[in-house]
Amino acid sequence: MEPEALSSAPVSSESPPDITALLRDWSAGDASALSRLVPLVYDDLRRLAESYFARESSGHTLQATAVVNELYLRLLDQKRVRWLNRAQFLAVAATMMRRILVSHARKGRAAKRGGPAIALAFDEALRVPGTRDTDLVALDDALTALAALAPRQSAIVEMRFFGGLTIEETATAIGVSPATVKLDWSLARAWLFRELNRE
Repeated sequence: MEPEALSSAPVSSESPPDITALLRDWSAGDASALSRLVPLVYDDLRRLAESYFARESSGHTLQATAVVNELYLRLLDQKRVRWLNRAQFLAVAATMMRRILVSHARKGRAAKRGGPAIALAFDEALRVPGTRDTDLVALDDALTALAALAPRQSAIVEMRFFGGLTIEETATAIGVSPATVKLDWSLARAWLFRELNRE
C-alpha cells in the first residue's frame, strides 16, 4: 500500500483505535495492527516532515511527501523495536527523519562539490536569538558532538527540532519530567549556539 494513498483513506464513524495498543500489538507480531496503525500515524509523520520544511530556507529540492514516504518505508523495516506509546514512536521517527534529511543534504553538498549548503533558519528553529542561519550538515555534526557529551540533550534537540515534539511529548518519550526537558533544551541550545557560531 502506498503511503500517499493512506492520507485520503475514508474516516470511520467509529472511535479511532488506541495508537499505543496498536503499536504494542505490532511489536507482538500482529501484522494486521500495522495496517490499522498506518492511517492513524500518517498525519503525524507528515507533520514531522512539514515542521522541518517550514523552517528550511528556500532552495531545497527535497519535498515533505518524499521524506514521509522514505520514513514510512524505514518504519516498516523496524521489526525489533518494542513500541511503547505514540511519543516513543514519534521519537524514533524523528531520529529516522534526521538521517534521511542529513543524507540528502550530504549528497547535495557532494554533488555541488562544495557549493552552498542547505541553510536553516536556526534562530527560529531552536529559538536562539541572534544566531545566523546554519546548514543541516553542520547542525548534524554539532548534534553528534553534543551526543558524546550529553546524550539526553542531543536526543531532546533531535526530537524537538527534527520531530517537532512538544516538551510534554519529549518528556514522555525519554521518561523524564517536562521540567528536565526544558532545562536540557535550554542548555543544549546554548551549547549549539556556541558550537555553530565558532569562527
